[in-house]
Amino acid sequence: MKTILVTGFEPFLDHEDNPTRKIAAAIDGEVIGEYKVKAAVLPVTFSGAAGKVKEKIEEINPDAVIMLGLAAGRNRITPERVAINCNDGEVDNDGVKKQDEEIVEGGPAAYFSTLPIRPFVDRLTGAGIPAAISNTAGTYVCNNIMYQTLHYLGERGLSIPAGFVHVPASHQMALTKPSLPSMSEEEMLRAMQVMIEAM
Repeated sequence: MKTILVTGFEPFLDHEDNPTRKIAAAIDGEVIGEYKVKAAVLPVTFSGAAGKVKEKIEEINPDAVIMLGLAAGRNRITPERVAINCNDGEVDNDGVKKQDEEIVEGGPAAYFSTLPIRPFVDRLTGAGIPAAISNTAGTYVCNNIMYQTLHYLGERGLSIPAGFVHVPASHQMALTKPSLPSMSEEEMLRAMQVMIEAM
């Protein structure tokens, strides 16, 4: 049986929770489609998150990697098309702030996802789950780990599908922020099952 690595993140900034942490915990060890799921929760730090993804890849030798992150403000599941070689944004959970900094000095300007992002969106919308391809993963830690993971796989000649998917805030998070778009955690879990089955 194939293995898929799914990663989520701990809470960050002013968010009291992060639904990707719960998604990762809920599907760890599950069998979905052709894949046994191995999950990990990452720190929201520029220095540590990508390193933990690389450690997990070396540990479990997965056949695919889906990294998840919270995009509070979005109203649908958004597979990311591209990661750019730039760190910039708010402070991370170590209190570190990056600005206009290359992720990999002299590295390629960008990496495209190698996940089947169009089939993901088609299958998700067909299942009644709002979804769309996103053309920006931002410049925060989510973009950082997508870029670093694809760079790492490319340098080692590993052709496994890998990429990043942003999810909306959960309903629980929206309780105290009435204008925040949200999706139920159950729907996000169903979205993960649909995407893994689409692999």
